[in-house]
Amino acid sequence: MTPKNFNCYSVIIMITVSTLILLTCSSLRHILFQSTAYDLAIFDNGIYLISQGKIPFVSLRGIHILGDHAAFILYAIAGLYKIYPSVYWLFGLQAIALSLGALPVWQLARHANLTPNLAVVIAFSYLFYPLIFNLNLFDFHPETLTLPAFFWALLAAKKNNIFAFSLALIFILSCRDALSLTITAMGAWLILGEKKIKFGVISLVIGIVWFVLATKVIIPQFSGEQVAAVARYNFLGVSLQEIILNLFFKPQIVLSHLFTLNNLEYLLLLLCPFIWGLLPRHFSPLIGAFPILFLNLLTENKEQKDLLHQYSLPVLPFLILVVIATISAGQGWLQRPKYIVLWSLVTFFALAKVGYFTSRYLESIDTWSATREALTQVTKEGSVLTSANIAPHVAHRTKVELAIEGSQEINLQQFDDILLNKRHPGWNSSPELVDTLIGRIEQIPDFQLTYKKNQVYLFERISSQSN
Repeated sequence: MTPKNFNCYSVIIMITVSTLILLTCSSLRHILFQSTAYDLAIFDNGIYLISQGKIPFVSLRGIHILGDHAAFILYAIAGLYKIYPSVYWLFGLQAIALSLGALPVWQLARHANLTPNLAVVIAFSYLFYPLIFNLNLFDFHPETLTLPAFFWALLAAKKNNIFAFSLALIFILSCRDALSLTITAMGAWLILGEKKIKFGVISLVIGIVWFVLATKVIIPQFSGEQVAAVARYNFLGVSLQEIILNLFFKPQIVLSHLFTLNNLEYLLLLLCPFIWGLLPRHFSPLIGAFPILFLNLLTENKEQKDLLHQYSLPVLPFLILVVIATISAGQGWLQRPKYIVLWSLVTFFALAKVGYFTSRYLESIDTWSATREALTQVTKEGSVLTSANIAPHVAHRTKVELAIEGSQEINLQQFDDILLNKRHPGWNSSPELVDTLIGRIEQIPDFQLTYKKNQVYLFERISSQSN
C-alpha cells in the first residue's frame, strides 16, 4: 500500500468512526427526550408531509416549510421517508455529512502540498472542532449537509472544475437561503484573493440571484412574511431594505453592537481550536466568511454567538483554508502533528458538550418510562398538543402544536390527544401552565384521562377513540 493510499484509508476510518459516534449521540439524545420541536420536529414534520404527498404546512411554525428557509433539499430527503418515515434518517444524514467533510479537507491539504501526516492531522482537527459535535446534538438543520459541499466547491475551484463547482453551489443553496450570502462573498474572495475570475463571477451571480429570489419571492410567497431573521436586527429597521441602508447610514449603531464583550468571547470560542494555524497574512479566505460572521457579531441573539448552534457553520470552511495556507507556508504556531492533535483534543473536551450526557440529558430520566408508555397510546395520525421535548416523537401527522407560554387559551377541542409532563414541562413551559391546561381539559366532556403516571398525563378525545 502506497503512503497516499494509507493516509486516505486513515481518513476513511476516521470518517466512519466519527459517523457512528455522531449518529449514536444524536439518537441517544432523542431517545432521552432531549431533542426539541425547534427545530427537529419542524423539519421532521415538513419532510413527512412531503413524503405523504400532502402540503407541508408545518403547524408548529404556521407556515409552509419552504417559507422557513427556502430549503428545497427537504423534498429530496422526503424520498427516504417514502421508504420508511423515520427521524433517524435525519440523524444519519447529518452524522454522515458532518463527518464526510474530513475527506475534502484532507484533499485540500494534500492539494496545498502538506505532508501526508499533516494532511491527516488537519482532517483530524476538523473532526474534533467542537462545533461539529455540538451541531450534531442540536436537532437537525439542512445546512449541516453543506459542509462537505463547501469543501468540494473550494477544491473544485482550485482544480478548475467548473461543473463540480457549480453543482456544489446549487446543492449548498438548496439547503438554506442565508447561505447565498456566503456564496456571494466566496465569489468575491475567488476574484480578489485567488484570481479565479470565472469561478468568482459564477459564485457571485448565483449567490446574488438566489438571495433576491429566496428573500423577495419564495419565502414571502410561502410564509406571507419577510425573512424571519430580520427581527433579530430590528434596531436597524423593520425591513430588509431598511436594515441594509442603515448599515451604511448609521455606523454608530453598527459599531456599538460590534464592539462588545459578548462578541469578544464569541471570537475567542470560534478561533481557539485553530489558533495554532491562524496567522493574519493568510486571512484572505475569511472574505468568504465575512457576511455570516458580521451578522453573528451584529445581532443581540446569543444563539448566534456560540459553538452550539448552526449559525457559525459557514465560517468553518474558510477557517480551515486559513489553517491549511498557514501550515503550508510553514508558519503555524504548532508544526508537529502530535502537538496539533493534542491541542485539538484539549479544546474539544473543553468546548464540546460531551458532559451533557451525564448531566443535562438525564434531568428528566425519572419520567422517561412513563413518557414512553404514554406515547404508545397516542393516536397514530390525530392532532396533538404536547411539550417541545415530546413533539419530535409525534411529528408524523398533519397537526402538532406546543403547550408553551401563550397557549393557555388555545382551542383544546381541535386536538385528538393532549400529552403533558407536569414534572418536566419542557422549553418555554412551566408546571403552572400545565396545571392551567389540565384544569381546562377536565372541564371538556369530550376528553378523558387515559394515562397518568409520574405526573405524565395523556388526555384523548372520546370521539377520536371511537374512530
